[in-house]
Amino acid sequence: MLFNYRALEREGEGALAVLDDSKRLSPAARERLFGRILSLAEGVGVAVVPAAEIDRRGIQEANLRALREALAAACSRVGEGVPRLVDGFAIPGALAVAGGDRRSAAVAAASVIAKVVRDRHMRMAAALYPQWGFASHVGYPTTAHRLAIARHGLSPLHRRTFRWRPPAQP
Repeated sequence: MLFNYRALEREGEGALAVLDDSKRLSPAARERLFGRILSLAEGVGVAVVPAAEIDRRGIQEANLRALREALAAACSRVGEGVPRLVDGFAIPGALAVAGGDRRSAAVAAASVIAKVVRDRHMRMAAALYPQWGFASHVGYPTTAHRLAIARHGLSPLHRRTFRWRPPAQP
């Protein structure tokens, strides 16, 4: 996520005043911020790694691949010399910022974009695979999600290498 700081200055400090670590924002607050962030962004990149590739490569390598792809897409419109910050992961050409989504507006904004895109994707997945309840748990291993897997098995969207214990039946 690269901000257009001139646009941000024109909008004033209040434009993203409620921006915070995306985990601390409600889904509704993230949705409200989504359009604001996009309007102030110089570049945005989103990358998705399919479950089968996560199973093949492992979650760490898949995360790094997605981060590199998203950063490359976001940076494709700006020149060299623009700082590239990422949340905690060391990747070439970027500065890893521990706790970045609480220390950097750009990292926090990228996290909001990622979660909104993920939540929207999961709501679309729920229409295709309603028995797994993707719209409500958006992929987190909640009790309801684990119960759905115990009842219906894995959907085509599920990773096969994720380790979990089925919950006790109520």
